[in-house]
Amino acid sequence: MYELPSGAEIQAIITTLKSSAAYYLPEIYLSALFLVLILVDLIFRPKKHHLLSIISLTGLAGSLWFIWQQHAITGQEIFFGMYVIDEFAIFFKYFFVLSGILTVLLSMSSDELNSRTSGLGEYYVLVVGMVVGMVMMASSTDLVMILVAMELVSLAAYVLTGYLKRERRSTEASLKYLVYGAVSSGLMIYGFSILYGLTGETNISEISSVLLSRGYDPVTLMIASIMILAGIGYKVGAVPFHFWSPDVYEGAPIPVTAYLSVASKAAGIALLIRFFYVAVPHGPENGALTPGSEWLLLLMILSVASMVYGNVVALWQKNVKRLLAYSSIAHAGYILLGIIVMDELGTQATLFYLLSYLFMNFGAFLVAVIIANKTGSENIDDYRGLGRRMPLAGAAMTVFLISLVGLPPTVGFIGKLMIFSALLAKGSVFVWLALVGILTSVISLYYYMLIPLNMYLRESRQPLPDTIKTGFLPQLVTAGLMLLTLYFGLFFTPLSDFAHFAVTLFGNQLY
Repeated sequence: MYELPSGAEIQAIITTLKSSAAYYLPEIYLSALFLVLILVDLIFRPKKHHLLSIISLTGLAGSLWFIWQQHAITGQEIFFGMYVIDEFAIFFKYFFVLSGILTVLLSMSSDELNSRTSGLGEYYVLVVGMVVGMVMMASSTDLVMILVAMELVSLAAYVLTGYLKRERRSTEASLKYLVYGAVSSGLMIYGFSILYGLTGETNISEISSVLLSRGYDPVTLMIASIMILAGIGYKVGAVPFHFWSPDVYEGAPIPVTAYLSVASKAAGIALLIRFFYVAVPHGPENGALTPGSEWLLLLMILSVASMVYGNVVALWQKNVKRLLAYSSIAHAGYILLGIIVMDELGTQATLFYLLSYLFMNFGAFLVAVIIANKTGSENIDDYRGLGRRMPLAGAAMTVFLISLVGLPPTVGFIGKLMIFSALLAKGSVFVWLALVGILTSVISLYYYMLIPLNMYLRESRQPLPDTIKTGFLPQLVTAGLMLLTLYFGLFFTPLSDFAHFAVTLFGNQLY
């Protein structure tokens, strides 16, 4: 018969919750910002949306201070071990907040959003809500908390994707995203249930301990891992969990597409690293799973398939957003290469690559926003002759695309160099993966350079003014991202040190 907890036990639970809340300030602050935006929209109903965007921007920037305070309390497990404050989580909290800030800046520059006369208040609420969910994903160490965080991100993403509800492609994209998301979430939950059945635990560290101490059926664990990988792979956008990406990226507003391609992918990577490095048992000497390395082989297949499929299919794309969608699939493959290495150097390379991808991909989408504002088109053929008429946008887009290819002197080159170096340092078994990565990068050079080719070497079929003016804010942000892409390509030590800071905990525990 079930016994109710005693008064002392209830008091102990309340005390634990109070003490945990003191370490939960960034999430509390962002949740408060979420509520403030709802109230401002209800009370003031700002017609021009400037108030909401400014509150979102300053509010997200303010959260960085609370994250900074967590540097002094790393290593804390809170909420009964369901949540952890460590270097790895802090890295991704900075990443997600910065992604949210850039998304707001892109949204402020987007005519397709700002031309709406109503309903944009909820847009900024959902952007902040996604930040809250992704921040929780980075720190979650319990299956229940992981599921709650992922669903918070997913529900906001479904609505943002279909935010242009009067456009057919936007509503279609939202529906497809919802269907694929529901299936992948169901698979992941079923995998969690199998894992819980094997261990009787929901904490990922305890799951690992139980599996190592009591033993387990390798086939059952592999089935559970594949199902969980399906749920996480959907967030990452890797083959064969990528089917939602092209239609969703094309149908969503451009700022939302950029947000999903960078932040949502990074959230999946954070969860993948923490879950599979901690929960799934692996050998202490070479990082191979016990028994064998079946799941590493599976990740290798996913990585190669993503690199090849994403780059090859992108060759035929004429829509810039669809092209960048298939490019995003390919980059998921490159990112997985660093995870496959399963050592400190590989994880550091993965996190550095995510930072470089943040600058160059948001930059490319910002230029796409600027050009769409002036031409009303996302077709590559309509980029003809814009290099001379929009000099900053043309130069910046060229820099961002060169960085996405992985050519010097950009930060994308350093990111791919670190990934391939980590593979080669691991031994001859991984050389072929580096070779595939290099060859597929060569393929990407063709479709990326089609855009500068049209902008600079082909003349427009339609009459255009000699100079096309853009707003001050879009130009400022574009120039800033372009300079950061070039600066960190030459002086990359700060980003490398930041990535190394994030893997210190894993280096001490796992490698």
